[in-house]
Amino acid sequence: MAYRGGCHTTFHHRYHLVWAPKYRFKVLHGEVRLRVREIIRQVCDEMGVTIVNGALSCDHVHMFVEIPPHVSVSDFVRRAKGRSSCKIQQEFEHIRKRYWGQRFWLRGYFSTTSGNITADIIMRYLDRHTHKNGFSPSA
Repeated sequence: MAYRGGCHTTFHHRYHLVWAPKYRFKVLHGEVRLRVREIIRQVCDEMGVTIVNGALSCDHVHMFVEIPPHVSVSDFVRRAKGRSSCKIQQEFEHIRKRYWGQRFWLRGYFSTTSGNITADIIMRYLDRHTHKNGFSPSA
């Protein structure tokens, strides 16, 4: 287990996050999938969030991330979902027509710390579900 540090902190905060498009429509494929992946990576870079592993299935986003103490989980998810929803609907007309109410993602999300189950179990699960367009750091 590797700890990260800031000016006044040392931490190891890892979260298992899952959220889905509204109605669980299978829209995360092709160019949409690549763009969602890119947007979420940009948000992670801006907020100092490290992607440990992740997968983009056709109907949900699944991530294992390390979030610094000054960033709340809800702020990270809010920004990732909000920015990706806005940009996806601006850039892809078929998505804008399907989600005419301007809400791309379901309202909530699933979050748990890696303390409930080991990080190794989460990593194995994500590795089984990672596609070539997953969030793994080496991709």
